[in-house]
Amino acid sequence: MFLHNFLYEIKSSLRVRDVIFWLMLFPMILGTFFKVAFGGLYDKQTNTDPIPTAIVETQENVVFRSVIDSVSGSDDAILRAEYLSEDEALKKLRDGDIKGVIYSGDKITLTVAGEGVEQSVLKLFIEQYMTREKIITDAVKNDPTKVQAVIDALSEEITTSEEAPLTNGNTDIYIQYYYNLIAMVAMYGSLTGLHIAIGQQANLSEVGARRSCSSTPKSIGLLASLAGTWVVQSICMIICVTFTAFVLKVDYGDRLPFVYIAAICGGIMGVSFGFFVGSLSHMKEKAKTAVLMSVSMLLCFFSGLMAGNMKSFFAEKAPWFNDLNPAALVTDSISALNLYSGYDVFTRKIVIMLAESVIFYILGLLITRRRKYASL
Repeated sequence: MFLHNFLYEIKSSLRVRDVIFWLMLFPMILGTFFKVAFGGLYDKQTNTDPIPTAIVETQENVVFRSVIDSVSGSDDAILRAEYLSEDEALKKLRDGDIKGVIYSGDKITLTVAGEGVEQSVLKLFIEQYMTREKIITDAVKNDPTKVQAVIDALSEEITTSEEAPLTNGNTDIYIQYYYNLIAMVAMYGSLTGLHIAIGQQANLSEVGARRSCSSTPKSIGLLASLAGTWVVQSICMIICVTFTAFVLKVDYGDRLPFVYIAAICGGIMGVSFGFFVGSLSHMKEKAKTAVLMSVSMLLCFFSGLMAGNMKSFFAEKAPWFNDLNPAALVTDSISALNLYSGYDVFTRKIVIMLAESVIFYILGLLITRRRKYASL
């Protein structure tokens, strides 16, 4: 009987239109919208291309020319400098071909045509140089042999910044929306869990009435039905991860198999959550569906699906909440693979997900088994 119920549940779940749309098609549509909205946005915001700048020499300044050559002649150059006359430089500035004009002479000055990140960098560069110019001047006066060493030190201080990344994973801040997309699919699996709960209630469905009269132990029938739904939900989670990773080209790092594990565990938890909620009351199916969808979307909202800073807000104000929120557990487990080299955080989140799945199943089973009917 277990195998019969198991196979029956797989077939019946695949025939439900809500499963096909909300668990397969909708994530693809939403993921595509994310790709259109966020694709390349992080790279544009973190773009560090050299700033086009004109240098107008009103008077020979060997020291400053050496510094300019240093900051514009390396692989990680700050400036893309060209030496022009004042008229040529101002024309290019008006045309938008350059971001600023630096006048080099007894005094270093800067002219820009607007406000922005690149203009701010140019201003900071000039300020840094001016505060250190006295050091070079003093070196020329006191010990001319050390001038080149001082210039090299100044250039290194201005241009060299060694990257010490906190993680070797994807640092794109917008990837969290794809994590939340996976969490949303996991939480939508609660709809299939709800279908199982309703199918066990004789007052809500004809299938439930027949099952209540069946000789098969309720716990065995429930476990078989849930197992079949877990398989269907796992397939949906695999499709979601595969689509985002290989079609939308989302970079999950070099531990993609573990992303699949987190997604499948999240899907099982979502089904068990829906089964538990569906077992709580005698409300009609449409009312239970509305409540479950509202709760699922609220949990996804708290995990950062609509507002990216929500999860960090709860991490600061109520750290325990993210360890209880099923949607946050899914996003945190996948994020841990990207942020940390070890598996401690990932393993802890997976264990919590599986524990919640078991708790939801046991509570739903206890509620369902205690329900009696005066007549069928």
